[in-house]
Amino acid sequence: MKASDVSQGRPWIACLDLEGVLVPEIWINVAERTGIDELRLTTRDLADYDQLMRHRFKVLEEHGLRLGDITDVIATMEPYPGAVEFLDWLRGHHQVVILSDTFAEFAMPLMLQLGRPTLFCHNVVLDGDRLVDYRLRLPDQKRASVEAFGSLGFATFAMGDSFNDTAMLMAADVGVLYCPPSHVAAQFPTLPVAMDYDEARAIITDTEGWNRPQ
Repeated sequence: MKASDVSQGRPWIACLDLEGVLVPEIWINVAERTGIDELRLTTRDLADYDQLMRHRFKVLEEHGLRLGDITDVIATMEPYPGAVEFLDWLRGHHQVVILSDTFAEFAMPLMLQLGRPTLFCHNVVLDGDRLVDYRLRLPDQKRASVEAFGSLGFATFAMGDSFNDTAMLMAADVGVLYCPPSHVAAQFPTLPVAMDYDEARAIITDTEGWNRPQ
């Protein structure tokens, strides 16, 4: 049985995380390509985003890695199997926005493969080709974006996999953890979990009001 219509007649907008939901983790791919295990840490492991990024920049500097080294890795990456079809299915129903803590300087090759969805993310600060800092679009931008969409009269669906997604998932009318680590799921037991795109699609279609024409 479907839950009550949380949309209350409002149009839906879907807000998805990027890495870990639609594409593999960029930094894990960089770690595997370079052999630098210190770059394997992600927001699945460390909830403090600033601490994580300071760690990454320190490791990059120690090993002499530049922006070009990272974008070379990204150019070899592809979306998860089924990600493009899932995203196309979502966009066939309602508006979709990607809310990511990646950087615009990293994301474009992946966005092209996903059909150029709307992306809200951050920027890196460069000194030549050296990554020296980052510039947030705004603090806690995922949660802030979901709340802003709500204030604009949208019903919000959100899906993410990591600690840095949980604030937006809790702020959304419907939030779903996608293939989360067990310790993340355990800390947020009220959030439904989808382990593949079929399960995510089932949760979405079971939401009353989702299929209403907009």
